[in-house]
Amino acid sequence: MSGSALLVDYVLTIAISLASCSESIFSLFPPGLQAVRIPFTFILLGALTLLNLRGARESVTVISPIFIAFVVSHVGAIVAAVVLNIHQVPIEVDHLREQSALAVRATGWIPLLMILFRASRWGRHVHRDRGGEQRRPMLREPKVETAKITMRYMAFSLALIAGGILFGYLLYSVHPIPGKTLNAVLWYAVAGQLFPPGSHLGSALVAILLLSAGALLFVAAQTGFLGGPRVLVYMALDRWVPSRFANLSERLVSSNGVMFMAIAAAAVLAITGSAVHILVVLYSINVFLTFSLAQLG
Repeated sequence: MSGSALLVDYVLTIAISLASCSESIFSLFPPGLQAVRIPFTFILLGALTLLNLRGARESVTVISPIFIAFVVSHVGAIVAAVVLNIHQVPIEVDHLREQSALAVRATGWIPLLMILFRASRWGRHVHRDRGGEQRRPMLREPKVETAKITMRYMAFSLALIAGGILFGYLLYSVHPIPGKTLNAVLWYAVAGQLFPPGSHLGSALVAILLLSAGALLFVAAQTGFLGGPRVLVYMALDRWVPSRFANLSERLVSSNGVMFMAIAAAAVLAITGSAVHILVVLYSINVFLTFSLAQLG
């Protein structure tokens, strides 16, 4: 039960990460090129599959520059958004306070606290899964302490950047635009305020922000290829899946497990049309369901 639940989680991790990666990158291009986005997502899946069949593993030397570029560029853009609209900050804070008071009067404190507890629990599950608990076997010694430090960095960076982006949505009254992510709409607005219209510097800033996010999402998809085949190996040893999933290739990787994850992710992408707004709902439900089933098992 635990293995089956985790396999679904890892498959959806691959699918939503690659779909979000291509969506972020194609926000840089005109809407007419959106038809190419789905084939590009499958190209990304094929490239990641080949890398894993060759025995690729995540390396700090590769991931660190991507993570640093993502954090530095996003924190800088968020700070610029707040500073440029500092006069509007008190207005938005008062507006949020009014909305919170209305919510309390309409529903009461207990339902609101239950919603916060549920959101906290879902966030904690994702944080634990992506942070250290699932990857502890691959961390350097002392593994437990390294995992704790990793999770602290993740918690701080996620709270800072996600909270800053959401506040930026309020400051710029961000609304959906076809062919662009909400983040892309926000960054184009910030760049337009920082630089003159048509400036190459503004375009370069938006490109750095969106490409660094896309690169980080591509790396995130590797989580499924690292964890999924390992789960299949354990299940094969206990005869829950065919024993061939426990066999390693000459490159010491579970090639059958890698292909299983790739085919399953491709099926999910094909069924959903690589639509992030569908995948994120499936993923949100599955995160809660996966850990409930895994703990029950």
